[in-house]
Amino acid sequence: MTRTVYLNGEFLPEDEAKVSIFDRAFLMADGVYEVTSVLGGKLIDFDGHVTRLQRSLDELEMVNPLSRDEWLAIHRKLVEINGIDEGMIYLQVSRGAPGDRDFVWPDPATCPPTVVLFTQNKPGLADSPAAKKGISVISIPDIRWGRRDIKTTQLLYPSMGKMLAKKAGADDAWLVEDGLVTEGTSNNAYIVKGNQIITRQLSNDILHGITRAAVLKFAREAQMEVVERPFTIEEAQQADEAFVTSASTFVMPVVSVDGAALGDGTPGRVAARMREIYLDEMRKAAI
Repeated sequence: MTRTVYLNGEFLPEDEAKVSIFDRAFLMADGVYEVTSVLGGKLIDFDGHVTRLQRSLDELEMVNPLSRDEWLAIHRKLVEINGIDEGMIYLQVSRGAPGDRDFVWPDPATCPPTVVLFTQNKPGLADSPAAKKGISVISIPDIRWGRRDIKTTQLLYPSMGKMLAKKAGADDAWLVEDGLVTEGTSNNAYIVKGNQIITRQLSNDILHGITRAAVLKFAREAQMEVVERPFTIEEAQQADEAFVTSASTFVMPVVSVDGAALGDGTPGRVAARMREIYLDEMRKAAI
């Protein structure tokens, strides 16, 4: 079945959706995006994603073309049309297509933003085999630009990081700057030591993860001690366990860091419990 996508006010078959070659997301990576998971045909943490979208747009002085309710209606219609029970919805807003290439931003009054949404059907998303066995990560230098808190479409280095991990026989990579872990290629990173969950504090250095915020809230409610500070790779290798969070993987245990097994090399109880709590609470709150 042909997937139906959304482009600038229209629901179209994916092979009929066209974007200008002059679109600034294509030429300049001048765009932002969000990914919202779908479980049981409902949206997970939708308001968190829409709020972060607004923040990203504001930071880049871009106009938000739609209201919260309009975004919600589009998401829900795409879920319905494409029959998504478990999967994801990708949303992208670019500064638009001014008709030629120029470093100077076009006038938003004459160059409307480009809005794209599409679904990804992922049966079994919440029951991932990787969550049962855990993933391995390697460390690589973090050489990205300094505004990682803005969720832009410039994802070349994270893609390179995932490929470096694949070539090394690992599942993913953690990025390291000045000897300290910033985050994963597409996720926030955590270690567990005793009763402490340790993760880097919010700043321009990392993405302000929507899943991160929910998981830390649930951890505190479960009487876990949350410590927001950077940690080293060496500290991670000596931790009891580790995990990452993202909208598409939820809470994913990490069982190996740069070849060193954590604990007994299997997913730890904290990561497993936080994944269970997160999925349970998010299913209850899904819209």
